[in-house]
Amino acid sequence: MRLTRAAVAALAIALTVPAAATAADYPGPTDPGKVKPRPGGGKTFKVCTKQQAKAVKQARRGRRAPNCSLTIQQAVDKTLPGDTVRVPAGTYRESVEISGGRHAGIKLIGSPSNPRKTILDLGRLSRAKRQNAVMINAADGVTVKGFYARNYLGNGFFAINVTGYTLQNLVAGWGGTYGVYAFNSKGGTIADSEAFYNNDSGFYIGQTPKQSKPVRSIVRNVTAWGNQLGFSGTNMRYTTITRGRWYNNGLGIVPNALDSEKWPPPEQNVISDNDVFWNNFNYFRGAPFEVRQGAKGLSYPVGSGILLYGSQRTTVENNRVFGHFLVGIGAVDAIELRNADQASIRDVTVRGNAFGRDGTDLNNIDLFYAGSIRGENRNNCFSDNTGVQKTVPANGSTLKPCPYSGPNAANGEAFATAIRWISDPTHEAGWVVRDHPPYQGITPLVHYTGKKK
Repeated sequence: MRLTRAAVAALAIALTVPAAATAADYPGPTDPGKVKPRPGGGKTFKVCTKQQAKAVKQARRGRRAPNCSLTIQQAVDKTLPGDTVRVPAGTYRESVEISGGRHAGIKLIGSPSNPRKTILDLGRLSRAKRQNAVMINAADGVTVKGFYARNYLGNGFFAINVTGYTLQNLVAGWGGTYGVYAFNSKGGTIADSEAFYNNDSGFYIGQTPKQSKPVRSIVRNVTAWGNQLGFSGTNMRYTTITRGRWYNNGLGIVPNALDSEKWPPPEQNVISDNDVFWNNFNYFRGAPFEVRQGAKGLSYPVGSGILLYGSQRTTVENNRVFGHFLVGIGAVDAIELRNADQASIRDVTVRGNAFGRDGTDLNNIDLFYAGSIRGENRNNCFSDNTGVQKTVPANGSTLKPCPYSGPNAANGEAFATAIRWISDPTHEAGWVVRDHPPYQGITPLVHYTGKKK
């Protein structure tokens, strides 16, 4: 989400301004095509260990060479659909591109049981080579497992223009824009992975093409911490986010509608059975990454767990949300979007969520919903949420019980509160700061004082 300071005026007078363009230079969007069956198995190509690489170089002087490739890219370039590339533990100072149908369905396998053993470190590469640790472009059904990407400028693991992908057992940290990212793609899995210290979001699915027979994407059992956003989903659809841990980010999970990508708004998404807590990281006060120039003018409501910034046909259920200095779960129209109908919150259900960790680790505000600000909000309901102690509006006028069919009118109290938040240059004026009881050995992150990249 890229919410500019101009949005303060836009909100107050119900006008819009164009959203900021994405900063990275990505391949142009193409039609990722129809869902295809995974190709059958094929050959296995191995990347040399250090000892084998030495033997390969000696073989050039007449000795017999081991059957392995000196780099990951060399091995990938040999593959045909369904082949496998196996990469031994070690540190690899290269970026990898898997591009085109010739490499559909290949598997790139490092150390799935311990991804930190197989490292893609881009720190010493040229700026052009440091953009993405692994990029999959127009190669359907690719699997990448068991790698730790670090010191990238763009993205750790990036899938674009594909139908089907599996990004699993990955770590992406000390990075650039996004940790694990799928864009303009249909149906994939991001699982069992970790992303931290990214200057936008740890995980991201964006610009999902509309489909008559939707193929769902699954984000399962992932951990995001220390990012500006744990999860950002600009115009994503058909995505389920489940069994994740989202903590110590500026905000936890933020599906959002923007004009900077195609096909707004986000819709038909499910956020279920996640632990969302302590997302109070005010990165404006200091961060391990460089806060990008575009972000310096942003007014994110730092201190929030789950925020729907323009969403439709979405369910948020059975999550555990606690310890936020601003908001646990909130919803607000996408005030920067040109099309008011796309900007509105519609057919959203928030139910069965547990707030405040049984009263021991409260949110400042558990539920926030402003009602109709840009377009007509309809059919949004809130039910069976436990531990709720504070809502905005305080009288709950916008928080209709489920099932509900009808308009959700604007509320002046919530409207004014939202303006105060996005006008706040400190990003903390709306906070209620509380100490957190111990939880799973995690140290809360609010003001970063550690090392830079």
